[in-house]
Amino acid sequence: MAMPAISGSQRLCRIEAPLTDGVAVSGAQPAYQNWAWWPLLPLYPFGRRRTLRRELVPGHIWSFEQLQGVFFVAVPIRMTAVKLKAGLLLYAPVAATAECIALVRELEAEHGPVVSIVHPTSSGLEHKVGVPAMARAFPSADVWVTPGQWSFPLPLPLSWLGFPARRTKVLFDDGVPHGDELHWEQLGPLPLGPGPFCEATMLHRASGTLLCTDGLIAVSERWPELLDLAPKPLLYHGRNDGTEPMDDCPQRRLRGWKRLVLFATCLKPQAVEQVWRRFPFRWRSGWEQDFAAISRGGQLRVAPILEDLVFPRQRPLMAQWLRRCAQLPVRRLVPAHFDAPIACTPEQLNALADAWEQQDQPAAELQDRAFLRAFNRQVERFGLVPKP
Repeated sequence: MAMPAISGSQRLCRIEAPLTDGVAVSGAQPAYQNWAWWPLLPLYPFGRRRTLRRELVPGHIWSFEQLQGVFFVAVPIRMTAVKLKAGLLLYAPVAATAECIALVRELEAEHGPVVSIVHPTSSGLEHKVGVPAMARAFPSADVWVTPGQWSFPLPLPLSWLGFPARRTKVLFDDGVPHGDELHWEQLGPLPLGPGPFCEATMLHRASGTLLCTDGLIAVSERWPELLDLAPKPLLYHGRNDGTEPMDDCPQRRLRGWKRLVLFATCLKPQAVEQVWRRFPFRWRSGWEQDFAAISRGGQLRVAPILEDLVFPRQRPLMAQWLRRCAQLPVRRLVPAHFDAPIACTPEQLNALADAWEQQDQPAAELQDRAFLRAFNRQVERFGLVPKP
């Protein structure tokens, strides 16, 4: 969807939230969007999770997107539904609100029942917390998890965390679901101290769609449709001063989106200056160039947080995974965060593996990721994660 045109005279202007073709949003009341389990992982927007369903590949792939973050640093998290011969597969479940379940039921009525639920990561708590409720909503579906599942601070069995004991299987150890229609790859396992990092990637052969969780992302200038429906995070971060009202206009939405991306990918962008007054921070000049360095014009890239906090220990694992994926007939990528679908080819994946091996990174991006690297050194020093 193209960004609204901005005239020079548009300073403070109310705009309506647009909807695009292929988007389904229920007319739900807030109670229909309630998420009772939010205290398990108290992330914004806490107990209310609006769901946006989008058709990504007509007749084959749909996304279910919800906002999630810390305070107003909120970006969409995505569950993907895939149509198979036997019914539907849900990859990376989100909060199973009544609204979300109703939107899945609409697909079931047309494409068959949910037969498989996949929790594709061992370390992503934001992905794990929604699985038990989603499994209860679809009691006939098998639940598949990656190897090396762990919990903190106590190592608890999955059944104690709400996963159905009789229906839960471990990917690769117990086989893989729907192997005639799906190809599965494994990124990891990689020891991280409390538990391993492991991610399961899935290619839907019929559509050439590669699903991943956190490993790869692409970020464009256009903010996600879900933030058109709940723009408060955009407007909050789009202000230059705490005294500014959160009036809605395209400039402020765009400015807020770029700053959200910097927070979400770098945690503490170098252009942010802490100010303990009415506004908790302000932005130095040059922050837009920092966004350009991180987004790379919407190109496919490895997520900075994974690069700096997970893969300093075994960089070759990422390149090997990229090259295995490059051997598949990939046409597009659907990650669990940021843009989707993303045009993707084997040539692009091989080029990304080459750049990864050469550690080819813009200087401006390295400055923005200084906090991530300093944090990684600290946790290594205290023995919380193994050193490379």
